[in-house]
Amino acid sequence: MKPSAAPVRLDYAFCALSDRGRVRGNNEDAVAVLEDLRIAVLADGMGGYNAGEVASSMAIEAIGSDMSRWLREAGTGVAGADIRRALETAVTNANYAILSAALAHSEYTGMGTTLVVGVFQNDRLILGHIGDSRCYRWRGGTLQQITRDHSWLQEQIDAGLLSPEEAAASGYRNLVTRALGVDATVQVEINEFPVEAQDLFLFCSDGLTDMVDDATVAQVLSMPIALPLKASRLIELANELGGRDNITVLLAQSLAAPGAVARSRGLMARLFGTGGPGE
Repeated sequence: MKPSAAPVRLDYAFCALSDRGRVRGNNEDAVAVLEDLRIAVLADGMGGYNAGEVASSMAIEAIGSDMSRWLREAGTGVAGADIRRALETAVTNANYAILSAALAHSEYTGMGTTLVVGVFQNDRLILGHIGDSRCYRWRGGTLQQITRDHSWLQEQIDAGLLSPEEAAASGYRNLVTRALGVDATVQVEINEFPVEAQDLFLFCSDGLTDMVDDATVAQVLSMPIALPLKASRLIELANELGGRDNITVLLAQSLAAPGAVARSRGLMARLFGTGGPGE
Protein backbone atom coordinates (compact mmCIF):
# COMPACT_ATOMS: atom_id res chain seq x y z
CA MET A 1 0.00 0.00 0.00
CA LYS A 2 1.51 3.33 -1.09
CA PRO A 3 1.76 5.95 1.62
CA SER A 4 -0.42 8.98 1.03
CA ALA A 5 1.38 12.10 -0.13
CA ALA A 6 2.01 14.77 2.45
CA PRO A 7 -0.39 17.68 2.08
CA VAL A 8 0.96 20.77 0.38
CA ARG A 9 1.33 23.60 2.86
CA LEU A 10 -0.50 26.76 1.90
CA ASP A 11 0.60 30.29 2.53
CA TYR A 12 -1.68 33.33 2.19
CA ALA A 13 -1.49 36.84 0.80
CA PHE A 14 -3.94 39.51 1.99
CA CYS A 15 -5.10 42.94 0.90
CA ALA A 16 -7.83 45.17 2.38
CA LEU A 17 -9.23 48.51 1.20
CA SER A 18 -12.17 50.62 2.34
CA ASP A 19 -13.85 53.70 0.87
CA ARG A 20 -16.75 55.85 2.08
CA GLY A 21 -18.33 55.92 -1.39
CA ARG A 22 -19.84 58.87 -3.23
CA VAL A 23 -22.91 59.56 -1.07
CA ARG A 24 -22.17 58.88 2.60
CA GLY A 25 -20.41 61.49 4.69
CA ASN A 26 -18.63 58.94 6.85
CA ASN A 27 -17.49 55.34 6.65
CA GLU A 28 -19.27 52.84 8.91
CA ASP A 29 -17.35 49.85 7.54
CA ALA A 30 -14.33 48.45 9.36
CA VAL A 31 -11.87 45.77 8.31
CA ALA A 32 -8.80 44.09 9.79
CA VAL A 33 -6.22 41.55 8.65
CA LEU A 34 -4.03 39.78 11.21
CA GLU A 35 -1.58 38.27 8.76
CA ASP A 36 0.58 36.15 11.03
CA LEU A 37 -2.50 34.36 12.40
CA ARG A 38 -4.36 34.43 9.07
CA ILE A 39 -7.45 36.09 10.47
CA ALA A 40 -9.64 38.32 8.29
CA VAL A 41 -12.52 40.35 9.74
CA LEU A 42 -14.96 42.75 8.06
CA ALA A 43 -17.95 44.59 9.54
CA ASP A 44 -20.57 46.98 8.13
CA GLY A 45 -22.07 49.15 10.87
CA MET A 46 -25.55 50.59 11.14
CA GLY A 47 -27.11 53.21 13.39
CA GLY A 48 -27.72 56.94 13.64
CA TYR A 49 -25.09 59.64 14.06
CA ASN A 50 -21.73 57.86 14.10
CA ALA A 51 -23.03 54.80 15.95
CA GLY A 52 -22.46 52.49 12.98
CA GLU A 53 -18.78 53.37 13.02
CA VAL A 54 -18.64 52.58 16.73
CA ALA A 55 -20.35 49.19 16.35
CA SER A 56 -18.23 47.99 13.43
CA SER A 57 -14.98 49.13 15.05
CA MET A 58 -15.90 47.47 18.34
CA ALA A 59 -16.70 44.22 16.52
CA ILE A 60 -13.42 44.19 14.63
CA GLU A 61 -11.33 45.00 17.69
CA ALA A 62 -13.08 42.58 20.06
CA ILE A 63 -13.15 39.60 17.71
CA GLY A 64 -9.64 40.21 16.41
CA SER A 65 -8.28 40.48 19.96
CA ASP A 66 -10.11 37.41 21.29
CA MET A 67 -9.25 35.19 18.33
CA SER A 68 -5.61 36.24 18.15
CA ARG A 69 -5.12 35.59 21.86
CA TRP A 70 -6.85 32.21 21.64
CA LEU A 71 -4.91 31.06 18.57
CA ARG A 72 -1.58 32.07 20.11
CA GLU A 73 -2.38 30.04 23.22
CA ALA A 74 -3.76 27.07 21.25
CA GLY A 75 -0.71 26.77 19.00
CA THR A 76 -0.56 24.84 15.72
CA GLY A 77 -2.69 21.91 14.61
CA VAL A 78 -5.90 23.21 16.17
CA ALA A 79 -9.04 21.22 15.36
CA GLY A 80 -11.69 22.95 13.29
CA ALA A 81 -14.34 22.26 15.95
CA ASP A 82 -12.23 24.06 18.55
CA ILE A 83 -11.82 27.09 16.27
CA ARG A 84 -15.58 27.17 15.72
CA ARG A 85 -16.21 27.23 19.47
CA ALA A 86 -13.61 29.94 20.00
CA LEU A 87 -15.18 32.01 17.22
CA GLU A 88 -18.65 31.61 18.70
CA THR A 89 -17.32 32.81 22.07
CA ALA A 90 -15.56 35.79 20.48
CA VAL A 91 -18.74 36.82 18.65
CA THR A 92 -20.80 36.44 21.83
CA ASN A 93 -18.35 38.67 23.71
CA ALA A 94 -18.42 41.29 20.93
CA ASN A 95 -22.23 41.22 20.88
CA TYR A 96 -22.36 41.86 24.63
CA ALA A 97 -19.85 44.71 24.40
CA ILE A 98 -21.72 46.48 21.58
CA LEU A 99 -25.14 46.05 23.19
CA SER A 100 -23.81 47.26 26.56
CA ALA A 101 -22.37 50.39 24.92
CA ALA A 102 -25.70 51.06 23.19
CA LEU A 103 -27.59 50.76 26.48
CA ALA A 104 -25.11 52.97 28.32
CA HIS A 105 -25.00 55.80 25.75
CA SER A 106 -28.22 57.20 24.28
CA GLU A 107 -26.42 58.38 21.13
CA TYR A 108 -25.59 54.75 20.35
CA THR A 109 -29.12 53.41 20.75
CA GLY A 110 -29.99 50.94 18.00
CA MET A 111 -26.46 50.53 16.69
CA GLY A 112 -25.33 47.21 15.27
CA THR A 113 -23.18 45.68 12.58
CA THR A 114 -22.97 42.86 10.10
CA LEU A 115 -19.92 40.61 10.25
CA VAL A 116 -17.88 38.22 8.15
CA VAL A 117 -14.78 36.64 9.71
CA GLY A 118 -12.42 34.01 8.37
CA VAL A 119 -9.70 31.97 10.04
CA PHE A 120 -7.37 30.28 7.53
CA GLN A 121 -5.67 27.11 8.80
CA ASN A 122 -3.42 25.69 6.09
CA ASP A 123 -5.85 24.00 3.65
CA ARG A 124 -9.13 24.99 5.32
CA LEU A 125 -11.15 28.10 6.06
CA ILE A 126 -13.39 28.45 9.09
CA LEU A 127 -15.84 31.16 8.09
CA GLY A 128 -18.41 32.92 10.24
CA HIS A 129 -20.93 35.55 9.23
CA ILE A 130 -23.92 37.57 10.44
CA GLY A 131 -26.09 39.70 8.15
CA ASP A 132 -25.41 40.51 4.49
CA SER A 133 -21.68 41.12 4.33
CA ARG A 134 -20.39 38.34 2.10
CA CYS A 135 -17.54 36.02 1.22
CA TYR A 136 -16.96 34.72 -2.31
CA ARG A 137 -14.48 32.14 -3.57
CA TRP A 138 -12.84 32.43 -7.00
CA ARG A 139 -11.52 29.02 -8.06
CA GLY A 140 -10.65 27.67 -11.49
CA GLY A 141 -12.50 30.40 -13.36
CA THR A 142 -15.69 30.13 -11.26
CA LEU A 143 -17.01 32.64 -8.71
CA GLN A 144 -19.11 31.19 -5.88
CA GLN A 145 -20.77 33.02 -3.01
CA ILE A 146 -20.01 30.85 0.03
CA THR A 147 -22.01 32.85 2.58
CA ARG A 148 -25.78 33.11 2.50
CA ASP A 149 -27.27 36.50 3.36
CA HIS A 150 -29.24 36.78 6.57
CA SER A 151 -31.73 39.18 5.01
CA TRP A 152 -35.42 39.60 4.33
CA LEU A 153 -34.82 39.33 0.58
CA GLN A 154 -32.93 36.06 0.94
CA GLU A 155 -35.84 34.67 2.95
CA GLN A 156 -38.23 35.68 0.14
CA ILE A 157 -35.99 33.94 -2.40
CA ASP A 158 -35.78 30.80 -0.27
CA ALA A 159 -39.57 30.76 0.07
CA GLY A 160 -39.99 31.05 -3.70
CA LEU A 161 -41.75 34.42 -3.40
CA LEU A 162 -39.07 36.34 -5.30
CA SER A 163 -36.61 35.40 -8.01
CA PRO A 164 -32.97 36.46 -7.59
CA GLU A 165 -33.54 38.97 -10.41
CA GLU A 166 -36.58 40.46 -8.67
CA ALA A 167 -34.66 40.63 -5.40
CA ALA A 168 -31.78 42.45 -7.10
CA ALA A 169 -34.21 45.18 -8.24
CA SER A 170 -35.98 45.43 -4.89
CA GLY A 171 -35.93 48.51 -2.71
CA TYR A 172 -35.55 46.35 0.41
CA ARG A 173 -32.01 45.18 -0.18
CA ASN A 174 -30.63 46.31 3.17
CA LEU A 175 -33.11 44.68 5.57
CA VAL A 176 -31.00 42.20 7.53
CA THR A 177 -32.53 39.55 9.78
CA ARG A 178 -29.42 39.13 11.93
CA ALA A 179 -26.97 41.71 13.23
CA LEU A 180 -24.32 41.92 15.90
CA GLY A 181 -25.10 44.10 18.92
CA VAL A 182 -28.88 44.55 18.61
CA ASP A 183 -30.19 41.69 20.79
CA ALA A 184 -29.04 39.95 23.95
CA THR A 185 -28.24 36.82 21.95
CA VAL A 186 -26.78 36.53 18.46
CA GLN A 187 -26.55 33.57 16.10
CA VAL A 188 -23.38 33.43 14.01
CA GLU A 189 -23.39 31.00 11.09
CA ILE A 190 -20.08 29.14 10.90
CA ASN A 191 -18.99 26.81 8.10
CA GLU A 192 -15.73 25.14 7.11
CA PHE A 193 -14.39 25.04 3.55
CA PRO A 194 -11.45 23.22 1.98
CA VAL A 195 -8.86 25.51 0.41
CA GLU A 196 -6.79 24.77 -2.68
CA ALA A 197 -3.69 26.55 -3.94
CA GLN A 198 -4.57 29.73 -5.89
CA ASP A 199 -8.06 30.03 -4.38
CA LEU A 200 -8.98 33.71 -4.07
CA PHE A 201 -11.45 34.75 -1.37
CA LEU A 202 -13.33 38.05 -1.49
CA PHE A 203 -14.80 39.41 1.75
CA CYS A 204 -16.96 42.49 1.11
CA SER A 205 -19.65 44.79 2.45
CA ASP A 206 -22.89 45.29 0.54
CA GLY A 207 -21.59 48.61 -0.75
CA LEU A 208 -19.77 46.51 -3.34
CA THR A 209 -22.38 43.87 -4.14
CA ASP A 210 -25.29 46.34 -4.34
CA MET A 211 -23.42 48.21 -7.07
CA VAL A 212 -21.36 45.60 -8.95
CA ASP A 213 -22.86 42.36 -10.27
CA ASP A 214 -21.19 38.97 -9.81
CA ALA A 215 -20.15 38.69 -13.45
CA THR A 216 -18.20 41.95 -13.23
CA VAL A 217 -16.65 40.93 -9.90
CA ALA A 218 -15.52 37.67 -11.51
CA GLN A 219 -14.02 39.57 -14.42
CA VAL A 220 -11.92 41.70 -12.07
CA LEU A 221 -10.80 38.74 -9.96
CA SER A 222 -9.68 36.92 -13.11
CA MET A 223 -7.34 39.74 -14.14
CA PRO A 224 -3.59 38.92 -14.02
CA ILE A 225 -2.83 41.82 -11.70
CA ALA A 226 -1.73 42.13 -8.06
CA LEU A 227 -4.26 41.89 -5.22
CA PRO A 228 -4.11 45.64 -4.35
CA LEU A 229 -4.96 46.51 -7.96
CA LYS A 230 -7.90 44.09 -7.96
CA ALA A 231 -9.21 45.56 -4.71
CA SER A 232 -8.81 49.12 -6.01
CA ARG A 233 -10.59 48.26 -9.26
CA LEU A 234 -13.58 46.77 -7.44
CA ILE A 235 -13.95 49.91 -5.33
CA GLU A 236 -13.56 52.12 -8.40
CA LEU A 237 -16.33 50.21 -10.19
CA ALA A 238 -18.72 50.53 -7.22
CA ASN A 239 -18.09 54.27 -7.15
CA GLU A 240 -18.47 54.63 -10.92
CA LEU A 241 -21.87 52.94 -10.65
CA GLY A 242 -23.06 55.35 -7.95
CA GLY A 243 -21.15 54.57 -4.75
CA ARG A 244 -24.35 54.77 -2.71
CA ASP A 245 -22.82 53.12 0.35
CA ASN A 246 -19.46 52.56 1.99
CA ILE A 247 -17.40 50.00 0.08
CA THR A 248 -14.98 47.56 1.69
CA VAL A 249 -13.02 44.80 0.00
CA LEU A 250 -10.73 42.24 1.60
CA LEU A 251 -8.90 39.73 -0.61
CA ALA A 252 -7.15 36.58 0.63
CA GLN A 253 -5.30 34.32 -1.80
CA SER A 254 -3.85 30.89 -1.02
CA LEU A 255 -0.37 30.18 -2.31
CA ALA A 256 1.33 26.79 -2.52
CA ALA A 257 4.48 26.69 -0.43
CA PRO A 258 5.65 23.02 -0.46
CA GLY A 259 8.57 22.39 1.83
CA ALA A 260 8.86 26.04 2.75
CA VAL A 261 9.81 27.03 6.24
CA ALA A 262 6.97 28.93 7.85
CA ARG A 263 7.69 32.62 7.72
CA SER A 264 7.96 34.50 10.96
CA ARG A 265 5.91 37.64 10.72
CA GLY A 266 5.05 40.25 13.25
CA LEU A 267 1.41 41.02 13.82
CA MET A 268 0.07 43.24 11.05
CA ALA A 269 -3.44 44.42 11.78
CA ARG A 270 -4.85 46.99 9.38
CA LEU A 271 -7.94 48.79 10.57
CA PHE A 272 -9.97 50.97 8.21
CA GLY A 273 -12.77 52.86 9.89
CA THR A 274 -12.61 55.68 7.36
CA GLY A 275 -10.60 56.65 4.36
CA GLY A 276 -9.37 54.68 1.39
CA PRO A 277 -8.83 55.38 -2.24
CA GLY A 278 -10.47 58.49 -3.60
CA GLU A 279 -10.57 60.42 -0.31
